[in-house]
Amino acid sequence: METWPRPSETQPELTWASHAWRYALCVVISVAVWQSVAATEWREQRQLFAAEVVLGVASYVLVHVRRRAPVPIALAIAAMSALSGIAAGPATLAAVSVATRRDFREVAVVGSANFVAAQVYTTLAPFRDTDPVITTLVNLVVNAGMMGWGLYIGSRRELLWTLRSRAERAEREQELRVAQARSTERTRIAREMHDVLAHRITQVSMQAGALAFRDDLGPERLREGLTQIQGQANDALRELRDVLGVLREDDSGVAAARPQPTYDDIAALVDEARTLGLDVDFADEVDASTPVPPATGRTVYRIVQEGITNARKHSPGAVVAIRSSGDPHSGITVRLANPLGPPGPLLDGPARDSRRPRPTGAPGAGLGLVGLRERTELRGGRLDQRTEGSTFVLEAWLPWTA
Repeated sequence: METWPRPSETQPELTWASHAWRYALCVVISVAVWQSVAATEWREQRQLFAAEVVLGVASYVLVHVRRRAPVPIALAIAAMSALSGIAAGPATLAAVSVATRRDFREVAVVGSANFVAAQVYTTLAPFRDTDPVITTLVNLVVNAGMMGWGLYIGSRRELLWTLRSRAERAEREQELRVAQARSTERTRIAREMHDVLAHRITQVSMQAGALAFRDDLGPERLREGLTQIQGQANDALRELRDVLGVLREDDSGVAAARPQPTYDDIAALVDEARTLGLDVDFADEVDASTPVPPATGRTVYRIVQEGITNARKHSPGAVVAIRSSGDPHSGITVRLANPLGPPGPLLDGPARDSRRPRPTGAPGAGLGLVGLRERTELRGGRLDQRTEGSTFVLEAWLPWTA
């Protein structure tokens, strides 16, 4: 709801130049009113002449502070103008200043006071050959025009204030929208960092844990395992650098981050998991005649990535079954299932059991599935996690054009 401005908010600040041209206009009005009777008053009515000068000077001093008490000062100067034509200029300025406030009660009071003062002055001053009817009409028209001019100025000031206020509000709203967009982008980047790094760090933790529990490895095998750990750590750093690259300003215009994964990259993700010892049963039943939209494919990729990461953490060595199906009409459904907890010993005997995969013990924030659910719902889909007997199931559906 737009608020109505106070008069003090719409009035311009008075500088020395503003005072100068206003006083100059007052002097012109005073001269125009007083010059026709000044000579006669000097010859015939010295007391009236002195009153004109004293009250006129006082009105010029008083009008300088008219904004402190607009209506009382305007009424006081109007009373002075009843006996002083010199005060006609300041009376006009004070009355117009009141009219710019656009309070019609004040306009009526001050306008009436100035009209009465003008009638009194034209009656007392020694004007020659004046018609009372014409004089009254002139005073009425002049005062009405004076107050009307003040109302116009006040209306224009309010219009300018409204336009300026709207422009400032639009700028603030734009700044808020930009800040919100930045916050949304930071949230998206944080989600990407979790999805990418959790996957990579889990791989590093799992391989390091496997080396820690194996006591039958030779130097070559140990060196090979450490090389794999180093490669995974380097991949994690590269992924982190790529994700954070979107926050950097690049004047050259070259994109700082690599292209985001798509649905076609899921096969490579599964192959990588298999090379690291995870048993993955992947079935791709998505209609291949139409490419999966990038946004939808990226979300499915992140769901599969998080499912593989969780399986490595909690059920290393178990079989992870991944099924994806769908078409442009029915959307895409992806289902991941793995046994709860670590599997039983691979072979009998303590020596072989020592080589059995164990839970990695990698710490987690517990936000992976929460982030996936938010990501899926933002794409118009749904995510469900449940337990079917001794099997953990993660199932998601996404519209084709998410």
